[in-house]
Amino acid sequence: MNPAIQIGNGKASETIEEVVIRIEGLRKSYGEVVAVDGVDLTVNRGEVFGILGPNGAGKTTTLEMIEGLRKPDAGEIEVAGYDAVREAEDLKRIIGVQLQSTALFDYLSVEETLRLFSDLYGTDGSPVRIQQLLEIASLAKKAKARVDELSGGQQHRLSLILALINDPWVVFLDEPTTGLDPQARHNVWDLVRKIRDEKKTVLLTTHYMEEAEELCDRVAIMDHGRMLVCDTPLTLIRSLKMDATVLASVEADSGEQLEVDLDLLPGVTSEEREASDLRLQTENVQATVTSLMSLAAERGLHLKDLSVRSVNLEDVFISYTGRGLRD
Repeated sequence: MNPAIQIGNGKASETIEEVVIRIEGLRKSYGEVVAVDGVDLTVNRGEVFGILGPNGAGKTTTLEMIEGLRKPDAGEIEVAGYDAVREAEDLKRIIGVQLQSTALFDYLSVEETLRLFSDLYGTDGSPVRIQQLLEIASLAKKAKARVDELSGGQQHRLSLILALINDPWVVFLDEPTTGLDPQARHNVWDLVRKIRDEKKTVLLTTHYMEEAEELCDRVAIMDHGRMLVCDTPLTLIRSLKMDATVLASVEADSGEQLEVDLDLLPGVTSEEREASDLRLQTENVQATVTSLMSLAAERGLHLKDLSVRSVNLEDVFISYTGRGLRD
């Protein structure tokens, strides 16, 4: 192994390679349903790596096998030098996990909850360490509050710092912002950035494309149990070789529709229509919008809600799967 980082005791105290998570040929089925179908993946130390996909894509099952919580049918999983199948108990000492739902003790205070989990892990539960965790999650003012008195966003942040209680080197977050309002979601994003700033590796799953763009150094798009593509969000977006998406609604007093092949407009690479709504992907925004407006004027049609949106990961997802991210 090449010299890299020192982590904890036992195997984790040995030097490890830049690659912290290595997966080869991972498979898992439930009866005739193939949940994970031959996944290969590597995650480097110190990065936030996102697995992006719709519900049912196999994200959570993949995460649970990497964490040592679920046994794969086939394949190899190595995390920080540990085999996730044969050495699952040792692995759990150096990872932190936030599941999609976390059951906590309602009548304990935030501070008591952190001390309890510290005792269970046998880790540092000193006032200094507890205060440090509270400040990371911006919960210092809620230290004496009972868990059932916290808002949903505050409970999410508490579950995140509980995943840090054993000072892990690898942190797993399974859809950490599902069900949160926009403000709470941004608070969780800030917390994930703080975790990265501590030089920890973060592997998260999400079905929010804007979350993956905002947080992740690299993203793997997953669907039907398979990893379809993996790279940085910017590289994936640029790979589409298109400028933007033009959106508009077409209306006419006479009820006339825009019966024309819009693929023939300058710059257009693909079109989608649903009733009066148009979605055009284009390599040349100016040429496409100008031609679309001229065509509508010639036909006596009105373009409403005309907008231009930059290419994003949802466009990448559609290009690989042929359907919307949240279908």
